[in-house]
Amino acid sequence: MKVMINGEERSFSASMSVESLLGELGVDPRKVAVERNLEIVPKSSYDQIAVDDGDRLEIVAFIGGGSNAAATDDGGFTVAGKPFRSRLLVGTGKYKDFEETARAIEASGAEIVTVAVRRVNLSDPSQPMLVDYVSPKKYTFLPNTAGCYTADDAVRTLRLAREAGGWNLVKLEVLGDQTTLYPNMPETLRAAEALIKDGFEVMVYCSDDPIQAKILEDMGCVAIMPLGSLIGSGLGILNPITIRLIKDLVKVPVLVDAGVGTASDAAVAMELGCDGVLMNTAIAHAKDPIRMARAMKLAVEAGRLSYLAGRMPKKSYADPSSPLAGLI
Repeated sequence: MKVMINGEERSFSASMSVESLLGELGVDPRKVAVERNLEIVPKSSYDQIAVDDGDRLEIVAFIGGGSNAAATDDGGFTVAGKPFRSRLLVGTGKYKDFEETARAIEASGAEIVTVAVRRVNLSDPSQPMLVDYVSPKKYTFLPNTAGCYTADDAVRTLRLAREAGGWNLVKLEVLGDQTTLYPNMPETLRAAEALIKDGFEVMVYCSDDPIQAKILEDMGCVAIMPLGSLIGSGLGILNPITIRLIKDLVKVPVLVDAGVGTASDAAVAMELGCDGVLMNTAIAHAKDPIRMARAMKLAVEAGRLSYLAGRMPKKSYADPSSPLAGLI
């Protein structure tokens, strides 16, 4: 029997169940999702579904893509009916290893972490997986569609992610090209529509366009995530006015996604009134990721407190701090 698994042809002596096949491959069925001939195999049916000659299988698991924080004065934010105390969301990719990933997440105080979905490494199935270091029992995993350039690929990826982990809350991103990683909004809208119809709670990466943001909210997306600047660029918040317009226009949470480079960028996003910030590269590619994670945690908290406090008005003239009355 010849079967195509994760793009590679493999030979077996006879037909067998999905469960038996995973056993032969040395893959823990609890940590993966399986797709057979473009149809997701429910975990409960692994021992019943047969793998036959000519079948095409995809076996995927979560990889690095994306401690509870002390409660902030405003009590955090709510997305899709779920409350979170920390307004900092972090990615799990680009770290030197899973141990550093876990330490950085702990230091950040984040409760939501984004995870990508990739094929299981069948050449070494015993290789550590993200869930061995970052527990979905402690953190809310937010499966994303990083690397997807079409609506169909994004929908397929998240359906597999739901099978692997059972989560309906997901982050949708459909990219336009490899140079800018800018969102392809027509494909994003098409994917969002399909996912919402399929019962997903969609947090969506989008352009910093208030009109597009409102369309996505009206479709049923549970959070709008406009880019601060290009993914991984570290350029900071390039268009604060449009992000503020989005926050004023929509009622669901608005979280800046992409482009944050340092703590001051995170504070700026929060001072605009955003409900949260998602970042990955700014922490993972810092010289000291653990220390930067801590800095980002404090910056998000400080920016939120600053927004709630209300900044002083800007003036075009000086205004002395000390009273002039009684001047010697």
